[in-house]
Amino acid sequence: MAVSSGEADMNFSHSKLKEYICLANDSIKLKLIRNVDDITDDATTFYPEMTHQVFGETENIFGYKNLEVQLYYSAAKLTPYLCMKYSEKIDPDDCEGIKPDNVLKAIAQEMAPGYCQTVDDFVMQLSKDAAFKPYGELLRSYEVKQDGNSHRFEVYKCDVSAPGFRDYHARLQTFILWYIDAASFIDIDDNRWTFYLLYEKYRQNDCAAYASAGYMTVYNYYAYPQKLRPRISQMLVLPPFQKQGHGSRLLQVVYDDLIEQANVLDITVEDPSENFMRVRDYVDCKNCLQLPSFAPQHLGNGWSERLAREASEKLKINAKQARRVYEILRLRALKVGDDDEVKRYRLDVKNRLNKPFNRSKMYIDRLKQTLSSAEMVTIANVSETDRLEKLQTLYEETVKDYEHTINRLDNTRS
Repeated sequence: MAVSSGEADMNFSHSKLKEYICLANDSIKLKLIRNVDDITDDATTFYPEMTHQVFGETENIFGYKNLEVQLYYSAAKLTPYLCMKYSEKIDPDDCEGIKPDNVLKAIAQEMAPGYCQTVDDFVMQLSKDAAFKPYGELLRSYEVKQDGNSHRFEVYKCDVSAPGFRDYHARLQTFILWYIDAASFIDIDDNRWTFYLLYEKYRQNDCAAYASAGYMTVYNYYAYPQKLRPRISQMLVLPPFQKQGHGSRLLQVVYDDLIEQANVLDITVEDPSENFMRVRDYVDCKNCLQLPSFAPQHLGNGWSERLAREASEKLKINAKQARRVYEILRLRALKVGDDDEVKRYRLDVKNRLNKPFNRSKMYIDRLKQTLSSAEMVTIANVSETDRLEKLQTLYEETVKDYEHTINRLDNTRS
């Protein structure tokens, strides 16, 4: 089949434009720079997990070939450096006026003002990291073994009144755009925020130095009549420090700080991600194992107010999370081959999971007042079948999540 010259030009243009599409997740290179050598060391590079919050749902950048966006931070103060390079840039005159994306503007508008635009300026600012001291009050320090070496980490508690912290936080929170879905910057002018900051403390040039490693934010909600209900809002361990156990350690430090406060009613979490849920489950289970009510020999007796009360009074765990912890630990305590106990456990969990479906059944009951008998038979049968299938799927997914926590409890010493 013959192709007209116009169609050929169109196909050629479309093919040519595709050559200028880059994946943002692969094009953006991040670093936490401790010394000048890190700038050119590829081993210090890490990448975003997501970029749609800056570059849209496709996570594409248009207009460049071999694009490399360098977004570097000094390790302590988080002074940023932003630059980009590429082998070729699209010419609007050759493509009917189509312009390349303004990459630096898209990123810069999400950052605090004052980022470095040249390596020389960045190196000059990097030297100021030597004088950096963590913000707030030291709550805990601990050691982590990695590659045969011991690394020291410290957790600090801070609020907005700390001198210089506002600017530091403005730089720190930009990381959530690349690692927390549906992320939003918080209103730091609200004094009900508390910040928990994680740093690695190390030696450089025979002096103590710090590297920002992660943080957690907690908002103190009022609870009637004279209590607080702290809500964990954001937690992020920066990629160079992930999979080293810092998430659970940081959460435990926050728990210990809040549990000691007599005016705290319970501790909640705002829209937890799957990863945070697993960290929370692990820490809560480990803590509840120290409570008499959660001893393995008692778990087979079923969920009770005694369990909820002890978890609340001793650990400030709310009833919903305490029930989840109970189910995880009961599953862990099940005896292999005890079919009757396994069945009782399955029914117990399914009865809890079935409660939202019972509310749906109330809706079906109301329909009976307006539908004929024949119509109701069809709807009722479909609804019941759908309910059972969804309930079984939900149960299997729940147990799978629980087993992940159980495996970690069994295999982790810390």
